[in-house]
Amino acid sequence: MPVELRRDLYMRARGILRETAFHNPLLDFDRVLFIKRHAAKGVFHMCDQYYGFNGVPGGGLYVLEGPFEPEPRVRDVLEGVVVEKGRLAGRSLAGGVFLSPELSYDGRTILFAWCSGMGKDLEWTAESCYHIFKVNVDGTGLVQLTDGPWNDFDPCFLPNGRIVFISERRGGYLRCGRHCPTYTMFSMTGDGSDITCLSFHETHEWHPSIDNDGMIVYTRWDYVDRDTNVAHHIWQCFPDGRDPRSFHGNYPLRRELRPWMEMSIRAIPGSHKYVATAAAHHGHAFGSLVLIDQRQPDDGAMSQLTRLTPEVPLPEAERHIRPIEACMVYATAWPLSEDDYLCVYDADAKNHGIYWIDRFGNRELLYRDPNIACQSPIPLRARPTPPVIPSRVAQAHPPAEGAVEPGRETIAVANVYDSDFDWPESVKVTALRVVQLLPKTTPPPNEPRIGVANQTNARAVLGTVPVERDGSAYFRAPAGKALYFQALDAAGMAVQSMRSVTYLHPGEQLTCLGCHEPKNRARRPDSAMPLAMRREPSPIEPEIEGSNPFSYVRLVQPVLDRHCVSCHQQREALDLSGEIEGPHGWTRSYANLAGEYGFYYNVSNGSINDGVHGGVRTTPGQFGARASRLTAYMDSSHYDVKLSHEDRRRLTLWLDCNSEFFGSYEDTVAQARGQVVRPGLD
Repeated sequence: MPVELRRDLYMRARGILRETAFHNPLLDFDRVLFIKRHAAKGVFHMCDQYYGFNGVPGGGLYVLEGPFEPEPRVRDVLEGVVVEKGRLAGRSLAGGVFLSPELSYDGRTILFAWCSGMGKDLEWTAESCYHIFKVNVDGTGLVQLTDGPWNDFDPCFLPNGRIVFISERRGGYLRCGRHCPTYTMFSMTGDGSDITCLSFHETHEWHPSIDNDGMIVYTRWDYVDRDTNVAHHIWQCFPDGRDPRSFHGNYPLRRELRPWMEMSIRAIPGSHKYVATAAAHHGHAFGSLVLIDQRQPDDGAMSQLTRLTPEVPLPEAERHIRPIEACMVYATAWPLSEDDYLCVYDADAKNHGIYWIDRFGNRELLYRDPNIACQSPIPLRARPTPPVIPSRVAQAHPPAEGAVEPGRETIAVANVYDSDFDWPESVKVTALRVVQLLPKTTPPPNEPRIGVANQTNARAVLGTVPVERDGSAYFRAPAGKALYFQALDAAGMAVQSMRSVTYLHPGEQLTCLGCHEPKNRARRPDSAMPLAMRREPSPIEPEIEGSNPFSYVRLVQPVLDRHCVSCHQQREALDLSGEIEGPHGWTRSYANLAGEYGFYYNVSNGSINDGVHGGVRTTPGQFGARASRLTAYMDSSHYDVKLSHEDRRRLTLWLDCNSEFFGSYEDTVAQARGQVVRPGLD
């Protein structure tokens, strides 16, 4: 058959397939909202892509009219429009950089982020950052909602009319890589007022959206005492920021067994499942599309995932098949059903167009601009508003019913033994240690070096609370701080430790069933009232001197001075003196003890494979003081050493808290001298 005839037959067949596809009853809309934007410049990384100075000028906010007709039309929503309110009042946004459009539930109002693209690289100014705007679908009423020397982006309407968004306003920096301010979730009213912090997490978050139950789903980067590259997957919280939880992806067995990152997460209409872009840590929010089913048990690999576009490898996780850049094929999927999606696509991962696709491999182009990529297609129509979940925190306006008085926030644990792991035999948990993780306040990566562990967190031990004989605990805890917990035995040694954080909002009452209890399982209604909840909540009992702020010099060095230094000097043994030396400003004793005799989890790219210093979850009874070589020297078998209860507790506390040296990121010279230095941001 001649080539021309074969081509003609192919095009006729494709035309029939296209016409059939467009008769899909789910394609019952006649307009699609989208943006055009160039790929971000700067460091090729999940964080840097959203700093405004990395945006490349050009693009805009558009509506594709007649998307399933032979010749769709493109309308520039902001053509001839100027800002009506805000610092940029009277100014056109043409020529700037556009990001993350979102449509109101009634289909009338658009939110989006914009920056001028004119700011200087690595300068955080109002001119170089993204700000959030609101405009009506017809282009009227363009107003600026946020402003300032920080990036605000990823806006999303909450069912109650507020707006959740991502912002750098809380402060803090990335612990690895380079100068990278962190950004987390905030909310505000529809006019940009009452900006409220929703997340007190200490690293980055992305892409909040609202699921069918009215909950916020988003991507959170979790690397507390573990690999930097294994946990940036779906999280969920209430619309007021309460009770952040991960039901999927946070603890992979190996990095290569599942997507390294899941971004642009959206709930599927009429389903409990979500669509997401499997993306790279060292890349942008493009990749292969996956379906997430959180009702399936998480096996640490792919049990909760279905690959919607299996022809594209998972970026970075499957880099042995294809380089990251070549995997950036799909992005910003908008689900119509479990089978049908709008998204952007480009086989060459360069100039993405708008497509309809289905999970069976069918794909039809709706629109492509040959000069600039498209992104974030959204059917321009009204859609059902998810249920409004009442706020239960005191920072709501007015304060919500059910919230307690600010300063009296509580945490309840029904049974610490309710876990998806086995506790060591004959171990009785008697207390929980409450530890605060501190945001990094200094821009240089891994500087100051907090301890022997690479890229580790500064932290403060707030104290302990009792655990009742039935495993329950009920206690007060401060709001606005990233917290994690350790289960302690009768000797005060940690048996288990979190490698993630949670937090409280003013007036919040947080309840947990157990310590990593099996997900998606409610407490039995006939269960007896836990003992701890039959009494008033316990206050946190502060720990010994040197634990808050955390300080090796004040916590550990006094024990060494009392029991070890002179004997070691006489025997020319390990130097355990408090002399300050070396590039990090540590003492000799710390430099000699921490690496060989301490216990620590490394925090770096690939540290999941670091044996006892790696992994993603703590093995009960096999970390901290229980796993340290130093513990064997803490009794009379070592030259008749006789430690007091307090001295033993000091060493135990240090070992259980990753064998750190500094307790904050500021004024390390003063810390090394034993002075109390409190963190500038907590």
